[in-house]
Amino acid sequence: EDNRLIFCTARGKAFYRQLTDRPEVAVTGMNRRFQMVRLEGRVKKLDHQRAWIDRIFEENPAMRDVYPGNSRYILEPFCIEDAALEFFDLGVQPVYRESFSIGAASGAEGGFMISTSCTQCGICQSICPQRCIKEGKPYRIQQEHCLHCGLCAENCPAEAIVRRRSIC
Repeated sequence: EDNRLIFCTARGKAFYRQLTDRPEVAVTGMNRRFQMVRLEGRVKKLDHQRAWIDRIFEENPAMRDVYPGNSRYILEPFCIEDAALEFFDLGVQPVYRESFSIGAASGAEGGFMISTSCTQCGICQSICPQRCIKEGKPYRIQQEHCLHCGLCAENCPAEAIVRRRSIC
């Protein structure tokens, strides 16, 4: 809502202590089709806690069975306003990856790039598990299909493959 992810957790949970001790969070989920979403951002508590908890319960009626009556107020609401997100689909060939951001967070740009030090030897292209490295001067990595595994960088004799800024 309003470019924020809103969620809650109970004050007695380890997750609550983790959020209050260090308000940075990374959350990853994968569905049965091997599509993954990863979100990383800074968490903050929301004001008007009871109103937010009531709103969360309105949107998620099954929560009433988990926390009946006023027991719901053991929960506290949080939001993530600025976050980097990554969608990764392992269920297609080649794999597919896309990065997004919420709010003022910069995009989730990870993985590797091939610098102008590339000698066009072709080793990186021959060992890439997703075959996402294309010939050129320098060779080029198709980022939307890259696993970010680093196999190319570890095997480049010219050390021309360098890490890009990462979200983690």
